[in-house]
Amino acid sequence: MTTSSDTSAPAAASLDFRSIDFRGRHLSLAELRAAVPRARHQTMADAEQKVQDIISAVRSQGFAALSDLAKTFDGVEQSHPRVPAEALTQALAELDPAVRAALEESISRARQFADQQRPANVDVGLADGAVVSQNWIPVGRVGLYVPGGLAPLASSVIMNVVPAVAAGVESIALASPPQKDFGGLPHPTILAAAKLLGIDEVYAIGGAQAIVSFAYGIPGSGDELPIEPVDVVTGPGNIFVATAKRLVKGVVGIDSEAGTTEIAILADSTAHAPLVAADLISQAEHDPKAASVLVTDDAELADAVVIELERQAAATKHSARVLEALSGPQSGVVLVDDLEQGIAVCNAYAAEHLEIMTADAAAVASRIRNAGAIFVGDYSPVSLGDYCAGSNHVLPTSGTAAFSSGLNVTTFLRAVQVINYNRAALEQVSGHIVSLSGAEDLPGHGDAVRIRFANDL
Repeated sequence: MTTSSDTSAPAAASLDFRSIDFRGRHLSLAELRAAVPRARHQTMADAEQKVQDIISAVRSQGFAALSDLAKTFDGVEQSHPRVPAEALTQALAELDPAVRAALEESISRARQFADQQRPANVDVGLADGAVVSQNWIPVGRVGLYVPGGLAPLASSVIMNVVPAVAAGVESIALASPPQKDFGGLPHPTILAAAKLLGIDEVYAIGGAQAIVSFAYGIPGSGDELPIEPVDVVTGPGNIFVATAKRLVKGVVGIDSEAGTTEIAILADSTAHAPLVAADLISQAEHDPKAASVLVTDDAELADAVVIELERQAAATKHSARVLEALSGPQSGVVLVDDLEQGIAVCNAYAAEHLEIMTADAAAVASRIRNAGAIFVGDYSPVSLGDYCAGSNHVLPTSGTAAFSSGLNVTTFLRAVQVINYNRAALEQVSGHIVSLSGAEDLPGHGDAVRIRFANDL
């Protein structure tokens, strides 16, 4: 579906919101995954090579590499990336009272939700003297990443910090890109949010290099304070941040590959075109590579949404960015035969954010298996989740919602199993252990049990 913007839009800006027609086609899951809108602007291999170079530089050169990268990517001179304590205090003192009130409300709601997420420890008595437990234990240290490029995401400070605190993490470090306009420090609103949440270890480091610094740590020398390695790295970012998280996974834990934002909207004839368009634009304004996808069985709604996209995009502040995102291969409308096919498409796409704008939206939402977060009905827009719903907006992208979860308290917890058997309980299953160890040709396993019942012990 290709249209031109109206004459009120800038001459260089036009809307090319493409259409993919699945009507009358019976596609397998693999075919659906291959056919839904996805970015083609850059291959993962391109990003991986650039990130591998950053990993090598940071690991071999430490703070010197960070200084070079800050100059190259952020245009700032930097001797050490640690943000001074007085800068955090000043940022909070100078924060707009209305913004502070909004952050405090967002923190309150996020805490209420996070405090209920911690799973209970479990003790199971399998026989007299045989107890197996599962205990949830927080990781010792985490590194949290907050984007600050096209948009200073102060709300992401909340989304990272609150579940880590609720999990009981004792050491929390935060990184956000240095900003030339703010003397090489992260955006003041990000610093203020960190201070509001009691985080005092903050670094002016952006992109993949922040992830690498947290994963491997950077030793100090002389007066330089080290950056201690962490156990888990979390936070959203661009393709390079997501790629860095994938490449360091195994060295550290990660939340998910939370890359460039995306929204999908499943809508039928009951949906309101102005609302659909506004929500698609709300995510398109994040980044020129953001994905905005409409899935609908109503061609008239699709046409009306395109008209609304033209009108609203021309009037929005970041019009050029929005139009580029909406016109990219990662965005468009998918036409389906009916709601059944629409649900199948949404499950194949596995959106970061999925809005349901249909009749009986709650029932439809219950049939979605794959999504980072699901927003039900006309009054649950993605922007609610971005700020004040109480949910978390650090979510898996690029189809990874089919197998990974959004950031939550369990991201920062480990399930540790504890086995406590007495002599009688072990003796009860000793014969089975010996039999199985023999079947697997691992006789030492059986001997380790037999020896406990030897007469000379």
